[in-house]
Amino acid sequence: FVPLIISSGGNSGSQATSLIIRSLALGEIKLRDWWRIALRELPSGLVLGAILGLMGIVRILLWQHLGIGQYPHPNLLAITIGLALVGVVTFGSLAGSMLPFVLQKLGFDPASASAPFVATLVDVTGLSIYFYVALLILRGTLL
Repeated sequence: FVPLIISSGGNSGSQATSLIIRSLALGEIKLRDWWRIALRELPSGLVLGAILGLMGIVRILLWQHLGIGQYPHPNLLAITIGLALVGVVTFGSLAGSMLPFVLQKLGFDPASASAPFVATLVDVTGLSIYFYVALLILRGTLL
C-alpha cells in the first residue's frame, strides 16, 4: 500500500504547489495571504484524504471478501490505510501550498524549486505518517 499512500500525498502536494505558484505569478495572492491559503487547503486536504481513505478501506475489505487478498487483520489494516491516507493527503496539500510562500520569502524562485522539493518532502513525511499510524493501530498484532 506504500505506492498508493505516497503517490496520493505527492499528487495533492504537487497540485497545490502548481495552483499557488500560478496565483503568485499572476498577483492574485501575496505572501501575507499564506494563512488564508492554509485555512482553505486544510479542509480541502481532509476531504480529499477522507475520500481516498474510504476508497482504500473499501478496496481492502472487498478484496478480503472476494478472496483476492488474504490479510491477517483486514479491519485493522483497512483502518490503518484509511487514516494514513487522510494524514498524508492533508499534509501534502498543506506542504504543497505553503512551500512556494516559504521559498519566495527566502528569495528563491518558487516555480523552479517547489515541485521536486514537495515530492521529496511528502514522500519522506508520508512514509513516516503511514508507519506511525500502522504502529499505533497494528501494535500487538502479528502480521
